[in-house]
This record gives sequence, C-alpha cells and structure tokens, in this order.
Amino acid sequence: MATISQINSYIVDIPTIRPHKLSMTSMAVQSMVIVRIRDSEGREGIGEGTTIGGLAYGAESPESIKTNIDSYITPLLKGKGTDNPQVVMQDIHRAIRGNSIAKSAIETALLDLLGKTLNVPLSTLLGGTLHSHIPCLWVLASGDTQRDIDEAKTMIATGRHNTFKLKIGNRSVQDDVAHVAAIKSALGNEISIRVDVNQAWTESDANLGMALLQEAGVDIVEQPTSAGQLDSLVRLADKYRIGVMADESISNINDCFELAKRGFSGSVALKIAKAGGPVQALKVATVCQAAGIDLYGGTLLEGSIGTAAAIHAWSTLPELQADSEMFGPLLQRDDIVTAPLNYHNFGVDVPRGPGLGLTLDEDKLKEYARSY
Repeated sequence: MATISQINSYIVDIPTIRPHKLSMTSMAVQSMVIVRIRDSEGREGIGEGTTIGGLAYGAESPESIKTNIDSYITPLLKGKGTDNPQVVMQDIHRAIRGNSIAKSAIETALLDLLGKTLNVPLSTLLGGTLHSHIPCLWVLASGDTQRDIDEAKTMIATGRHNTFKLKIGNRSVQDDVAHVAAIKSALGNEISIRVDVNQAWTESDANLGMALLQEAGVDIVEQPTSAGQLDSLVRLADKYRIGVMADESISNINDCFELAKRGFSGSVALKIAKAGGPVQALKVATVCQAAGIDLYGGTLLEGSIGTAAAIHAWSTLPELQADSEMFGPLLQRDDIVTAPLNYHNFGVDVPRGPGLGLTLDEDKLKEYARSY
C-alpha cells in the first residue's frame, strides 16, 4: 500500500481582473494556499485552501492556513496510507480544532491523489456525478452602477452568465438599494438578480432593505444579518417573499441542524472551505435536504483547484435549487493549471479526468508563489 511521503504548501498571489468589493473589504489580489501531497510511488494529489481578504472575512488567513498545515497537519500525514482519505481526515479532526479551510485543502488533495491512483474522477469517490454541467452566476462587485450594467450585458451576450449577484452593505441601505434597482431595471425581468450583504445589516436595516429589494424584483438576499443571529434569518425568511440565504451562519452539520430546527425556510450556501472539505460539505447538504432547505453552490473565490473540487461535489447532488457561483477562476488574471475549467452556456463543465482532472502548471506556480 502506498503511503504519504511528502507534503508541500505554497501561498500563491494572483491579481484579480478588477477590484472586488465586499461589505468588509475590497480585493485586488486573491491569495490561495496550494497543497501538494506525494505518495511513496511518486503520485501526487493537489488541493487548495482559500479565503477572502486576509482576516477581514474569517478566522483563517492565507498565512495561518499555510503555517498550520506545515506545523500541525503535516506531521499527522506522513507515513499514513493513501487508500482511505476518511481515516486520515478523522485523525486530523480529532487532533486539530477548527481550521476548516486548511482541512479542506488537505481533504481535496487526498481525494485527488486517490482518484488518480484509481483512475476515476473525484466525483466518483463522492458517489457519482448526476450532472456534467453546473449553472454558474457572476458577481457584480465593482461598486459602480453603470460598470456593473455593462459587465452584466457583456456576460449575457457572450453566453457566459445570465444570473447575477451583487455585493452590497458598505453604503447606506437606500444607496445600496438604488444601485441594485438600477441594475435590475437595466437588465430586465428575465434576468435573476440576488444580493449578498455579508452580515452588514442590523435586522432593522434588513427589514427596510428587503422590503425595497422585494419591490425592485430581486430574488434572494444572502446573509443580511450577523452570522450568529439565526432567529433573525428565520424571521426575515418568514416575513418576505424574497428569498433569504444563510452563508456565514452555516459552517457544518451542527449549524445547519440548528437553523433547520428553528424552522428556517430559505436556502443555504454550501462551501467546501467552511465545511472542511468536499465530503464534509456534502454532509451539510444532506441535512439541508432532510429539512427541505434549498441548496446553493457557494465559493470563497477559490482558483481552479478549489473550484474544481466543489464542482465535483455539487455534481453529485440531485439539484442546486438556488444555482451556484463557481466563478472564482474567472475573477483572476491568470491560472496555475495547464488547462482551465470550461465555462460556457451560462455554466461550467465538471472535469472528466482522474481526481480533480487538473494538472499544475509548474512555471505559473513558480511565478506566483511567495518566496520564503
């Protein structure tokens, strides 16, 4: 049986095609932690751990992800067998609390390695794909109304995206709603518009904002209030016709069960990074399905490696009722894989090769990796 012989991690910094504005920060560069796990027979699996805006978004930063992988997770991996990633991940979960993004990178790399060893796609290891193409929206986050309108019209005309999410929350409620309403009006009733507030509103703000957004024809409001205010999400979902999506409120199956127990009638953004990997994210999906909560394929703006891992996972689900946002690689000016993911027909294809179906571009990795 092959065993894990080497683990390497890198922080890779790739500029974005434009500033990406959220309620808590603005990004011009995406920093990803890339993991390479090599076995005793020379095979390699790759994974990615990515977050948004350093520590502005959550408790893990690119630097902490790399440090904790190198210092704490790597010693647990060396010498372990590669034929059963769940056993290895169980040992990691027992020894290390939190650090879901770092764990997601490791779980992805272990699954990629096993898929390559068995010559099957990662989706096969997760139960088998039900879809070969995943619908994918685009986030309009320049903050400029006319620029966002022009960007959306270009996406529609080229067949790349026809559903859009807007990042709001760093201006007054009235100004944000005016921005969103103008874009919705310009694009027309046939185009679905959602907004992501990233926890920026109080419940009072949300009551005002959601009433106005509902009137403007917006379909979904994502995480309007603070992550810990589960009852607030339940009340808002019950009060308005406009959909409410939980994102930062839901990391694992326990969070999802708690929200479902309170009678939440909205949707949940699945993310492999916040769940701790593709396997863990699908466990969250199972709780949602049992509770009648709609699913959405979310992202932490991962590059091609993390995005491919999520796409493989989402392809095993019967339905993503609220679609997905697996556009992360398109936000970056360059890529570190030899063949990028295939975006067309308002979505993205599920890779077909062994494991993730991706190969690292060694020259690009060297160009963008930080020196230590």
